[in-house]
Amino acid sequence: MQDISKNSGAHRGGIEYKWIALSNTTLSIMLAFINTTSVLLALPVIFRGIGINPLAPGSSNYLLWLLMGYMLVTAVFVVAFGRLGDMFGRTRMYNLGFAIFTIGSLLCALTWSHGTAGAVELILFRVVQGIGGAFLFANSAAILTDAFPENQRGMALGLNQVAGIGGSFLGILVGGLLSQAGWRWVFLFNVPIGLLATIWAYRTLREVGTTQKEPIDWFGNLTFAAGLTMVLIALIYGINPSAHSLMSWTTPFVLSMLIGGVILLAAFIIIEQRVKAPMFRLDLFRIRAFASSSVATLMSSLARGGFMLMLTIWLQGIWLPLHGYDFQVTPLWAGIYMIPSSIGILLLGPLSGRLSDRYGSRYFATIAMILTAVGFFLLLLLPVNFKYPLFAAIIFLDGLSMGMFMAPNTAAIMNSLPPKHRGAGSGMRATLMNVGSPISMAVIFTLMVVGLNATMPAALYNGLVQNGIPAAVAHQVAGAPPVGYLFAAFLGYNPLATMIPANVLNALPAAQAANITSRAFFPGLIDTAFHHGLVEVLIFGIIMCLIGAAASWVRGGKYIYHEKGES
Repeated sequence: MQDISKNSGAHRGGIEYKWIALSNTTLSIMLAFINTTSVLLALPVIFRGIGINPLAPGSSNYLLWLLMGYMLVTAVFVVAFGRLGDMFGRTRMYNLGFAIFTIGSLLCALTWSHGTAGAVELILFRVVQGIGGAFLFANSAAILTDAFPENQRGMALGLNQVAGIGGSFLGILVGGLLSQAGWRWVFLFNVPIGLLATIWAYRTLREVGTTQKEPIDWFGNLTFAAGLTMVLIALIYGINPSAHSLMSWTTPFVLSMLIGGVILLAAFIIIEQRVKAPMFRLDLFRIRAFASSSVATLMSSLARGGFMLMLTIWLQGIWLPLHGYDFQVTPLWAGIYMIPSSIGILLLGPLSGRLSDRYGSRYFATIAMILTAVGFFLLLLLPVNFKYPLFAAIIFLDGLSMGMFMAPNTAAIMNSLPPKHRGAGSGMRATLMNVGSPISMAVIFTLMVVGLNATMPAALYNGLVQNGIPAAVAHQVAGAPPVGYLFAAFLGYNPLATMIPANVLNALPAAQAANITSRAFFPGLIDTAFHHGLVEVLIFGIIMCLIGAAASWVRGGKYIYHEKGES
């Protein structure tokens, strides 16, 4: 075993090195988040560029894979790559990740095919990006924990994660502006920055932590990767409509993937209890601070992962069109109107991390989860067509609570870990966070679809028939799976103008056709049904937040791992 974490100097590599480590890892996290939101905003332009209608039958699979595939790959590999960091050096694995991420970005920009082949190529290249992102997410927090002294880790991790949120906002601008020049520029944007940052990382970052040579847990890696992949694939396809149902949860494929994935994950747990050098250090859960903080991480991800997507659909599909915005520009303006949430995170993220260095994480994380639950409850009281200042105040509160939670909770996890297992522990934290988001999206989409289907078909049918649409066409449109018009609004398409055949609209008087395809007609029909689904979604979020608050509270007082006990 090699341990060079106790070098002389201003702690773990010198006073200058820690700021180099912070600046480089912060750049990598920011770039990863910019990549996520810029692609999200540019999806309509990307699909038009490769020649696919994202709302055509079967195209939703490509859409979901581009949205969630990156997240899936990151979740599957992040623990293994953190473990490799413990074994071969966190900086070495981190540098490799930066290089792979940059290569993946270049390949995305160079996608050469069109149609379905182009979509498959783009998804595969996004997988390459996800592999690079997994290396970065798994090792960046461990590098910062190695580089910073105990009384500054919360501050460093807070700045690092706040930069990620800032990257999410920058991604909105990057995606909105660069997609106007061409969809390839959304990916090319990453290449020069990633190239320079990779060279910088190779030249300046060094190993200042603990490494331990151990055999690779091949059986554990394979069962975990296969099991988690199967579960996440089931989640992706489960929210798609099937031939006979609004969703596909009961189809043989989804059930087999879900059951098979759970069996493999159960086998993985058994394997990890028996191998000499396990990939997933289950014994770390014996540390109360680590276990409770990890549960809080998962609950936060479950509550928030789909919540932000739901807010986006709320703004893009209903509120913005009702307030005069064309569907084509709603993706960009939805991001702009959600800026108060980012401001809240930016304000409290570094401060709460700094304060948790002094007082511990228990009170900050617990209060943050309770405040998030309060914010969800306040959103329950809002009408669908709300007054924006009140909405902005609530999502600002949500941002404050998120900033109050992120850095202290991450610092609590990293401080509780033995130095030789920081890579594995950081990977386990990132896995829980990345797994929670797609699970949250699947649960929230399911709740939303169930809520919409309770009242939406009748409202849509009556509204169309009353405005001259033939009963047969109105029945067909009203019977379409809610996922269809949710995706339409999400991608900046006018749902009814997209779903009603052009010849039917052209046969109507001009005034009636204009009314049906106007900004306000569809939002006016969907608002009551949407609120029905929204209530179920927010109640789910409140329950997850309260469980997270309880987990944060039971973690106990401030705990920092030392070889002979705690501080």
